[in-house]
Amino acid sequence: MGGRAASAVIGLFMLAIGSSEASAQNLASNLNVPAAVRSLDVDKSAKALGVATQASLTSAVVSTAQQPAQTVSASLPASINAEAAWLYKAGWPLYALVDRYSTGAPLSEEANCIATAVYFEARGEALEGQLAVARVVMNRALSGQYPASWCSVVKQPAQFSFVRHGQFPAIDTASAAWAKAQGVTRLAMSNVIPSLSNDVLWYHADYVDPSWGHRLSMVQKIGQHIFYR
Repeated sequence: MGGRAASAVIGLFMLAIGSSEASAQNLASNLNVPAAVRSLDVDKSAKALGVATQASLTSAVVSTAQQPAQTVSASLPASINAEAAWLYKAGWPLYALVDRYSTGAPLSEEANCIATAVYFEARGEALEGQLAVARVVMNRALSGQYPASWCSVVKQPAQFSFVRHGQFPAIDTASAAWAKAQGVTRLAMSNVIPSLSNDVLWYHADYVDPSWGHRLSMVQKIGQHIFYR
């Protein structure tokens, strides 16, 4: 697609986003997003923090801080990575992207553990805060300081207060909060939205003051959570 045509498509996205009456669902339904993605030169340099291929990946922990976590088996269609990257560049806000990817093929067991952590730890937070929690789980699996799978990170004793004896509480799977947690997880795996860097491994609520927080470097406060490296 030529430059003028591409600009026109992006203009349509931006016009739809700017309208107070346009919902995220309307954006997705009124525009042929997959066709637009195929028609443009998509930046394929972004790497997923989970996987970026049709097949499952299982590999050793990588040591470079900027490399994606590939220590678990999880599947995410490559088309989601390309489409989400294109939509983000076209101006789609986080809430619209989360809404678009809140449904789809069932999450893998490992990805479901991330979504569960987001649901119980941050469902009352803004989407940026939910994404940050997902990143901490993924960062820990990458770090070499914690278990190398997402589920093992979440279920590690004395780390996440909602976990009891390695078991998760029941989730209201029909709730909007659970749908958002899944959308946030898919976006975290695709590594589309800028969030915390890979060396951020800890956080706590701002209404507590754990002693370990004083030994770390504060990175950012997002909502009621304070994040550290």
